[in-house]
Amino acid sequence: MIETQEQRNLSNAFFKESLKLLNKAKIQYMLGGAFAMFNYTGIFRNTKDLDIFCKSSEYPHLLKCFATAGYRTELTDVRWLAKVFKGDYFIDIIFDTVNNICTVDDTWYTYAQDGKLVGVPVKFIPPEELIWCKMYVQNRERNDSADINHIFLRYGKQIDWQRLLSRLDQHWHLLLAQLLTFQFVYPADYNEVIPKWLFDELIRRAKEQYELPPPVEKVCRGPLIDQTQYQIDIKEWNYKTCTITTI
Repeated sequence: MIETQEQRNLSNAFFKESLKLLNKAKIQYMLGGAFAMFNYTGIFRNTKDLDIFCKSSEYPHLLKCFATAGYRTELTDVRWLAKVFKGDYFIDIIFDTVNNICTVDDTWYTYAQDGKLVGVPVKFIPPEELIWCKMYVQNRERNDSADINHIFLRYGKQIDWQRLLSRLDQHWHLLLAQLLTFQFVYPADYNEVIPKWLFDELIRRAKEQYELPPPVEKVCRGPLIDQTQYQIDIKEWNYKTCTITTI
C-alpha cells in the first residue's frame, strides 16, 4: 500500500501528538513494532499505529493519560494488550505477549535505545527483546522469521548475544532454528555475524537431547508460536499444551 504525502503528514502528526503527550506526562514507555525495526534495520513500513511497550503496572497510567486527552481507550486483553484510538489511527499498548512469555520488566528500560521519531525523543525496545518477542510469531498469517534475519544482518555485530541467549534459554531450540535459517539465507554473512561459541553451545544442547529418555508426558509446545494451527494436537491428538490460555 502506497501512502500519499497527505496521509503521511496526518500519521506523523498523530505520532508526534501522542509521543509528546507521553513525554509531557513523564510516563515510561518504549517503542516497538515497525519503528523499532526501522531503527535497527533501516527497513521502513507504512503504518497507522504505534506499538508502545510498558510494564503491566504502568498501562493503566497510559490509558488514563490518553483518555484525559480525548482519545478512546480499550483494555483489549488484560493478559497483554490495551489499545488507544483517535480517528483512523491507533496505538497498541503492549505489556506482555499473547503466550505470556515476553513480559516487560525493568530490564527492558535498562537496555532500551535512545532515538527520535518525528523529531520527538523516544526510547526503542532493546534489539534483544525485539528478537525475543518475534521468535514466537510463527503462524500462518504472520511469521517474523525474516524480520529477525534482517535484525541479525543489519545489527548483529551490536547484539548482546549472551543476553539474547539468556532470554531464550528456556526455548533455545527456537534460537538454534533461527540461526540455521540465517545461515541458509545469508551464507556469505553468517560467520561475521553469529558468534561461533553460540552456535557450538546450541548444537551441544541439541545433541544432548538424544541422550535423554523420552518424556513421560506427550507435550506439544506448538501453541507457544502459533495459537491456531496446533489446536488439533491439543483437542484431538491428546497432546498436552504448556500452561497458557490459547485464544
